[in-house]
Amino acid sequence: MSEFPAPPLKPTQLQPSLDTELTQWKLLCEQHNEFAELAEEARLSVQWVIELSPFVARVLLRYGIAAWQFMQNASGWSNTQLAHALDQVEREQQAQAIIRKLRNFEMARIAYWDLRGELVLSEALHAISALADGLITTALEWSHVSYAERYGQAYAENGKVLRLWCIAMGKLGGHELNFSSDIDLIFCFEQQGETRGGRKAIEHELYFTKVAQRLVKVLGEMTADGQAYRVDLRLRPFGHSGPMVTSLSAFEDYYQEQGRNWERYAMVKSRVITNNAHIQTQFAELMRPFVYRRYLDYSAIDALRKMKLLINQEARRQGVKNNVKLGIGGIREVEFVAQVFQLIRGGREVEFRTRSLRQALHAASHAGVISEADRDELLYGYAWLRKVEHTLQEINDEQTQTLPADDTNQRRVLIALGYSTWASFMSDYKRITKQVHQQFLDVIGGEAEMITAEDSDFALLWQDLIEDETAINVLAEAGVEQAELCWQRIRDFRQRLRLRSSGPRGRELLASLVPWLIEDLVAQANSEQVLMRVFDVLEQISSRTTYIELLAGNAGARKQLVFLCRESPWVAHLIARFPMLLDELIDPQQLYDLPNISEYRQQVAEYVNRFAHDDAEAQMESLRQVKQIFQLRVAAADLSDGVALMKVSDHLTALAEAMIEQVVLMAWRQLADKHGVPQGRHEGNTGFSVIGYGKLGGFELGYGSDLDLVFVCDDELEGQTDGAKPIDTQQFYLRLAQRVLHLFTTRSMNGVLYDVDMRLRPSGQSGLLVVRASTYRQYLLNDAWLWELQALVRARHVFGTANAKAQFESIRAEVLTKPRDQQEVGAEIKKMREKMREHLWKQSAEQFDIKQMPGGVADIEFITQFLALSYAHKYPHLIEYTDNIRILERAAEVRLLSARSSEQLIEIYQKLRRELHRLALAELGNLSGNSMSHERDIVVAVWQELLPN
Repeated sequence: MSEFPAPPLKPTQLQPSLDTELTQWKLLCEQHNEFAELAEEARLSVQWVIELSPFVARVLLRYGIAAWQFMQNASGWSNTQLAHALDQVEREQQAQAIIRKLRNFEMARIAYWDLRGELVLSEALHAISALADGLITTALEWSHVSYAERYGQAYAENGKVLRLWCIAMGKLGGHELNFSSDIDLIFCFEQQGETRGGRKAIEHELYFTKVAQRLVKVLGEMTADGQAYRVDLRLRPFGHSGPMVTSLSAFEDYYQEQGRNWERYAMVKSRVITNNAHIQTQFAELMRPFVYRRYLDYSAIDALRKMKLLINQEARRQGVKNNVKLGIGGIREVEFVAQVFQLIRGGREVEFRTRSLRQALHAASHAGVISEADRDELLYGYAWLRKVEHTLQEINDEQTQTLPADDTNQRRVLIALGYSTWASFMSDYKRITKQVHQQFLDVIGGEAEMITAEDSDFALLWQDLIEDETAINVLAEAGVEQAELCWQRIRDFRQRLRLRSSGPRGRELLASLVPWLIEDLVAQANSEQVLMRVFDVLEQISSRTTYIELLAGNAGARKQLVFLCRESPWVAHLIARFPMLLDELIDPQQLYDLPNISEYRQQVAEYVNRFAHDDAEAQMESLRQVKQIFQLRVAAADLSDGVALMKVSDHLTALAEAMIEQVVLMAWRQLADKHGVPQGRHEGNTGFSVIGYGKLGGFELGYGSDLDLVFVCDDELEGQTDGAKPIDTQQFYLRLAQRVLHLFTTRSMNGVLYDVDMRLRPSGQSGLLVVRASTYRQYLLNDAWLWELQALVRARHVFGTANAKAQFESIRAEVLTKPRDQQEVGAEIKKMREKMREHLWKQSAEQFDIKQMPGGVADIEFITQFLALSYAHKYPHLIEYTDNIRILERAAEVRLLSARSSEQLIEIYQKLRRELHRLALAELGNLSGNSMSHERDIVVAVWQELLPN
């Protein structure tokens, strides 16, 4: 374990320094004359340590020079020594005496080296925890053996001998045990059954209960040698009222159905004390869904607030002061800061799933939730306070964390920690605890937040017995124009929620949250519509307390939800369908801070790569999640005018390209695992290309757009794949295309990734899903219809190697620059435009079809396609780009259009596209109340000039 960023506190001197008559030394020499014969340096060391630690003095008095000689070792008992310590022991009293002797020798050794300043914190924690593990394991095995003759052993169905699972909790679970700590244990056994091989067979539950009882007695009973450990079993399922041992199935059922928030907190550090890696993994997998939620879990903050509040109240009740663990800015506050990040983020980010406080804080800084400086400050404070705690406990082997008030023990602390005066020590103590507490407040919140939150003035509206008239008056007085309709929405929503199970905590949170939201919403225009959108979201999350907690505890997230629901029903419905998007509302800076266009591939890949490549379902869900997250961010920036129109499409197009790359690679890996890959091919050179047509090809994707795709492979299709189940290369690429479509279009819990249209491939729906590059070229040159060439104007290579991209661009240029009869092209384009308008134009007296109306988006697109197909053979750079705007700019450069006409078409096209984006976010399709008659007239005039009737 790496060290904490705190300098070791060193003692000021290694000689007797307390104002005593060395009575312990005299007594020690009288009982064990070997000490009187020690050399001067050793004698001074013994005198120094027994004056600082009456506990060490007691150990030396009881066990003599052997204990002192053991204390000189740099390392303590080995695992082998501990394992064989009770081999020949039959009586319980003998086992207890040996266990306590082993414990006292090692703890005296640790105290000696730690008080001398020779142990860094990580070494001390490891040594103390390793001793506990070793003694528990030794005592547990002895307890099993002690019952073997009477009851035999427990066996699994497969014949394997079963042992009691001893689950370490708290600091022992995290390998962070303090010097004089209780040990928190839970006992569990794997399978029900009966013992075999003894004089009497008994049920496994009874057998393991007896083993656990004997273990607790061996460790915890007070004898002439003291206790090995105080054993606390209160963390087991159902606490004191629960059985001492629990079957694995009952254990799992309890945490799935009845586990409480404080138990999640406790289970963060849990582990089975065993060297069996399979059992360790089995237990971790069992508890992970309970401890670490799959979403960002903000209910953890409130749960820890409540726990800390109870601790603070108990501390005040007991008059606790200057407590390095429970006091303000104490050890517990550092632990809470670390574990709140673990509980919030551990479900999504595996690096937070650690039992180590140090590793948890490093994960938090790596994730950017705290700065490195704050992390180091917390770790420094923690290390300093733990060193003080150990020193306090090493004095007398007592479980104390309170700074001493008497002069003798204060002087012991000062000497051990290297301070000259109590005032200088207290100055550091107050400074460090103040720093820790400030960071605790920044993360967890103050006590006022723990106790209450101010009720909204609209809390009355959530009361079951409120009269309709009263509710309407409350809303009317707040300035709601349609108060009666608004009240109807609220009342209906409340009644619907009563049919859903949200649990007592959920009901409590909703009672605060809904009035706050109503207060935010009633001031909005069309408040009843916005209420319904927000209520749709709440209805979807009403049984998911974590998201209710997020909104109830975060006014900024509520503000963002209201804004987005007000501005766009499309966004409101997106959030309602996928509540995980609420996580994105927490940090407005992140919500509106879009990546650079070039960063989408990397960011999407990083998100997907968090999941194992062999977990196809998880990777499919991850793709859908990351798409929804980035779509929400683009929409939020769009609605707040934080991104220009053309950039909206650029972002959505870049996102789609990143998705295409990940889908193809995912499909490739799945096939490669089963069949191998074609000869000479690999992920970096698949021999497979994706051509994007339509809006994808023209950098014009909108919200909810589908993808027009064509799949092309290299010409070399000879041979078979190189896997265990080889298939023909041609069949491989066909299956690859099918798998890609499957990954795109399969509906999962997070919806469909994209709808995909393959009708633009050679021969349309009757053609092959994937075609060779040469076949693709021949088809476009010799067999394609004009409308397919129109589509090619906006086609571009979106996945594949640089060579494949160059090959496609060569084919596209060859096809589009082929000389054509301008009159024939014009006639065909006009015919196609009329046919499209006949089938797709939605005419209305009050609404106007922005895309299909005369002078609309489609007319401008057809103009650019006419220019490209008619003149590219003269002006090849006309088709250098695939988007309409740059084609229009090129047309003006070669005087196919006047500069004025080009500028007007570009300006109108952008305006129409902007309106289409607005309509999409408003879920209004292509129908607008704005006729744009002036703009339409300009487009129609250009059309008539280029394509006269």
